[in-house]
Amino acid sequence: MPRATSGRFSRAHQPSIKSAAASSSSKNHSANEGTSAGVRNPIFNTERFGQHILKNPQIAQTIVDKANLRPTDKVLEVGPGTGNLTVKILEQAKNVTAVEMDPRMAAELTKRVQGKPEQRKLDIIIGDFVKADLPYFDVCISNTPYQISSPLVFRLLSHRPIFRVAILMFQREFAMRLVAQPGTELWSRLSANVQLYSKVDLVMHVGKNNFRPAPQVESSVVRLVPLDPPPPIKFEEFDGLGRIIFSRRNKMVHATFMAKGVIEMLEQNWRTWCSTQNKIIDDDANMKAKVEEVLSSSGYSEQRAAKMTLDDLLKLLSAFHDEGIHFA
Repeated sequence: MPRATSGRFSRAHQPSIKSAAASSSSKNHSANEGTSAGVRNPIFNTERFGQHILKNPQIAQTIVDKANLRPTDKVLEVGPGTGNLTVKILEQAKNVTAVEMDPRMAAELTKRVQGKPEQRKLDIIIGDFVKADLPYFDVCISNTPYQISSPLVFRLLSHRPIFRVAILMFQREFAMRLVAQPGTELWSRLSANVQLYSKVDLVMHVGKNNFRPAPQVESSVVRLVPLDPPPPIKFEEFDGLGRIIFSRRNKMVHATFMAKGVIEMLEQNWRTWCSTQNKIIDDDANMKAKVEEVLSSSGYSEQRAAKMTLDDLLKLLSAFHDEGIHFA
């Protein structure tokens, strides 16, 4: 995993006296004008990072409470902003590592705990969460910047050692796709991939007026508990099947596999597998017929991806593997 482009927070990242004074002036100006749901953040242009600061302390407390923190817990927080969630986590956890993209917000968070006992319990990593070297953690809490929602989920699920629980805030549509069930409108490749490796449930909805600046969409909080141990399924294989199946989720599975390029890709993968297994390839090998036979014998030829459960997808993947047909 590549290292973050910037390391631990240091005094070098703190704002100058001049910029701090400008920031203070900006804060006073904001207070005099009042705050409305639609205004931009008066201190930081947080939209540049897809980040919206949670300003409702009751919701922040509920999010922390849902994590059921223990005094021995080490917590990873992604996108702490100015620390409205962080300070509440610090009250209950042993240590917090906060990953923040914006150095100015990291400076604000540092000033917030400076000189307090909580200062010794807080580490700040400035940089891209997706690229950062993550420490050991028991719990992850995140008011997730919108543009890293999917990378964040899969980075967490691939993290080792496996953490206990994550309480994550996302755009509502993304959150509802995570918890969607087969047969519903939002059941998708994302839903299947995440639910294969974790138990996900909806914690609560959060209205857009609880943020500064107010986003254009509503948000929701989910609880994600990784399966431990994880299922012995190669993610690339399961995702490769899902990429085909869900490309036309309301079409019959047979029609989806007969789409342009799919048979050719599967035949190339099959020939590679045969080569690694020292298997002789017959001159009259017909991949289209092999795929149709797998679909027919497994009973999924006339199924629609929108209604296929995790068990259905796993059985179909196993049926293809039995014939040496792979997806990655």
